[in-house]
Amino acid sequence: MMRAHKYFLMIIVILFALSIGASSNAGLKFWEKEKTETEKQQELKQKKIDVKAEKAEVLQMTKETLNRLYKLQPAARKAIANSAGYAVFSNFGMKLFTVGSGIGEGIAFNNAKKSITYMKMVELQAGLGFGIKKFRLIWVFEKQSNLNDFINSGWEFSGQASAAATTGGQGAYITGAMSVSPGVWLYQLLDDGLAAEFTGKGTKYYKDDDLN
Repeated sequence: MMRAHKYFLMIIVILFALSIGASSNAGLKFWEKEKTETEKQQELKQKKIDVKAEKAEVLQMTKETLNRLYKLQPAARKAIANSAGYAVFSNFGMKLFTVGSGIGEGIAFNNAKKSITYMKMVELQAGLGFGIKKFRLIWVFEKQSNLNDFINSGWEFSGQASAAATTGGQGAYITGAMSVSPGVWLYQLLDDGLAAEFTGKGTKYYKDDDLN
């Protein structure tokens, strides 16, 4: 399970800043005494411990998400195994009145290289509403170029995808997934099963510099 309370606090801060606007405090300065070498070493050691723990948490989320997907859509296992790679994310979002935001963590996996890239996602929403949402996303990339673009180019999604009854490259094995673009498919897991439509306007995916 991801750190929901961490996401909750981060989203509150984002929404508050968006609501009132960024204020300039040029005259306010924060002074911090210089850390000793021992303190620096302790901080570095603790950071390594935190990074290791967070990586383990993201990998556990990925395993649980894929297992849940395979139970709901068994054909997804073959689609993912035959793809160039895939990405798995857990999202926690909140909307207050006209401003909404979502934050998530995940991985992108290169099937050919058997390599993992830790990633983040952030989502900004407009329009009236109120509530909290949680969901999981599984991206499937048929082509290596699509996967590379997703990982390396700070990929952004600003459109809408709908579930397809049949697909192109892998035929019925992507049944139940949403077509995002040629060769790129998406499963969205909600509490009650697979979503038939996903609107991800203002969603950005990028590498997690702290975990890679």
